[in-house]
Amino acid sequence: MFEGEKTYVFWIGLIVLGLSSVVLFSIVWFNVILAMKTYPYAVGPSIDFQVPFIVAAIVFILIGLYMMKSGVRK
Repeated sequence: MFEGEKTYVFWIGLIVLGLSSVVLFSIVWFNVILAMKTYPYAVGPSIDFQVPFIVAAIVFILIGLYMMKSGVRK
């Protein structure tokens, strides 16, 4: 999929993809840890305030993948 010469757009897309993946993983990890700590008292953590960050991380993952795809010369 990414065969060919990588341009600077590819590398910037890779950085965007990596950072947004870390943010998304951090949100998921926070919710898992919080759910384990509050299990006897609550069903789970409320993610109402985290929805914009989850959506933004997914959008930036897609942007990063598109940049990586378009940043390869054949």
